[in-house]
Amino acid sequence: MAHFSKRSEIGVDATKLFAWHSRPGALQRLLPPWDSTTVLSGKGGLEPGNEVVLGMRAAGIPLEWRARHTHLDPDRSFVDEQVSGPFARWEHTHRVAPAAHASASLEDDVEYTLPFGRVGAWLGGGYVESTLERMFAFRHDRTRGDVMRHQQFEDLGTKRVVISGASGLLGTALAAFLSTGGHEVRRLVRGQARDASEIAWDPGAGTIDARVLEGTDVFIHLSGENVAEGRWSDDRKKRIIESRTRTTELLAKTVAGLERKPSAFLSASAIGIYGSRGDEQLDEASKLGDDFLADVCKQWEASTREASDAGVRVVNLRFGVVLSPKGGALAKLLPLFRMGLGGRVGGGEQVMSWVSLSDAVYAAHFALATSSVRGPVNVVSPNPVTNREMTSILARVVRRPAFMPVPRAAIELAFGEMGRETVLASQRVAPAALLAAGYEFEHPTLEEALRFELGRTQSDS
Repeated sequence: MAHFSKRSEIGVDATKLFAWHSRPGALQRLLPPWDSTTVLSGKGGLEPGNEVVLGMRAAGIPLEWRARHTHLDPDRSFVDEQVSGPFARWEHTHRVAPAAHASASLEDDVEYTLPFGRVGAWLGGGYVESTLERMFAFRHDRTRGDVMRHQQFEDLGTKRVVISGASGLLGTALAAFLSTGGHEVRRLVRGQARDASEIAWDPGAGTIDARVLEGTDVFIHLSGENVAEGRWSDDRKKRIIESRTRTTELLAKTVAGLERKPSAFLSASAIGIYGSRGDEQLDEASKLGDDFLADVCKQWEASTREASDAGVRVVNLRFGVVLSPKGGALAKLLPLFRMGLGGRVGGGEQVMSWVSLSDAVYAAHFALATSSVRGPVNVVSPNPVTNREMTSILARVVRRPAFMPVPRAAIELAFGEMGRETVLASQRVAPAALLAAGYEFEHPTLEEALRFELGRTQSDS
């Protein structure tokens, strides 16, 4: 039998740290972003007898990992054991204990046995040990980041939050994070609601049950068709615009008509609103662009007007390129870079204003909780990079060469206008509003962000 242990000091008291683990989104938050594991079922708490089922892959083969909670000592520890899955045996003890200076220690102890006895241990022991090291380093960093962000705004109390686009990359992460802070999260879904955590709406028909939304404290609107999937036909351009304006107008009108108005309405937008501006320094006060994406974003933000006219604090979250191996630009680049086929695009001097998925989540939470934040807010790192710099850093993190440049003409030929306004666009955008309000970035530099998202520490290199 093998044993693994990881212990870290977390800067909140033991009761708060344990409470974070007991809430619905904790397991989702603890799944490493570079891994394919997903939560298939398991909405119960930590009480003995409750089970969790994870979907995963082992050697490319899909399988389910079923674990059951077997012991609970409130505010101190809980234990889960594998019922079925990739190990011959797995028992995981999670411990929380008071530490110095009103903080707590978090300790994970795992006892496990690989299948196929000594042969399995000989063949896979080293790989499993290194995988556990990466995974639990991430889990402890993630836990520390989340509980500290929640503690920053503990005077806010718990809120009822409704999220549209909650099944997307950012929405999934944000919903899970908010629930670990004790907030009640409800998701807007197309089609029939399956349980009390979901609310049905039909943006195409312009219908939503406003009665169910009474008592909501915050609305977060993240819906919108992906702009970077293939060329832009006239029909696709129309869908891109309507997927944003119709949904936003419906929510803004609904918010404005509620008997008790919410404290905030956060609506997604994008830094595409500035257009491609070369190396010009841009912030929330800068002149807006005049290309297609800029026009989309201007209409998108204007669609929130009915809510702001009703006195609701509206925040237009202008997201940069959100980095996560789970989706978006980074997910598309990783396979090429891991094969050593990465390289700069065009001349490589176009500027990319990016943000880690962690900071996208924490910045949205900061805007939710900070009453002075309103209007346009750039959600980008304070350290944008050129495409050439991004290529070099990503190649270093994944430990592969990057010498396969993609000519500008190839991008324009393959994607036309879409390629020029996304892949080839240059935007040096500053998060002026966030910094002025006191937001502190979790991952201010690209290398920090990539190493965290990909589970690559400096010592791995």
